[in-house]
Parts: sequence; C-alpha cells; structure tokens
Amino acid sequence: MTPSRHSSILNVVLAAIAAVLLSACAATETSRSTGEATDDAALTAKVKSAIATDVGARTAAAINIETYRGVVQLTGFASEAEQAQRAAAAAKKVEGVREVKNDVRVKPSS
Repeated sequence: MTPSRHSSILNVVLAAIAAVLLSACAATETSRSTGEATDDAALTAKVKSAIATDVGARTAAAINIETYRGVVQLTGFASEAEQAQRAAAAAKKVEGVREVKNDVRVKPSS
C-alpha cells in the first residue's frame, strides 16, 4: 500500500470515528445534547435560588424542580396557594425559562 493510500484510509477512519462521537452529543427530538443538559441544570439551580429568595428557603426546599429544554416543571407542596403562585412567578422571572408548569399542591390543613 502506498503512503498516500494509507493516509487516505486513515483519514476516512478518523472522520468516521469523529462523526460517531459527535453524534453521541447531539440532541434529538426526544433527548438533549450535553450542552442542553448542562444549560437545564444551571437553569434549575437559578430557579431554586429565585424561589428561595422570593418565597423562602423552607418553601423552596419543599418544591422539586425539573427542567427540560428551558421548560421548568414545579412539583411538591406548599403551605398556601399563594406560595405556589409566588414560586411559579419567581421561576418565570428567571432568564432562560421558556415556560413554567406549576404542579405544586397545597398541603391539606391538619
């Protein structure tokens, strides 16, 4: 095999490997890219902080936050309906949040 032929085959193999590795990080219709997952994790932390600041740390601790491609879903419990509404309002104010789904429930009074 000539050196130029060997080099051409090596380049094709390296290009194929690069394509496979890059496609593993690419987003699809039903999954996030590594960058999107990182962005969503950062957004989740910002929303948690915003809720703690606006509503209180105790309420923030009782609310679970899931973020997928900028859509934030709040679940968990609040003592009052106003707290659930304020949590959603705080989340909506965070830059990068595209939508908030508020599924926070009010704890039944004992």
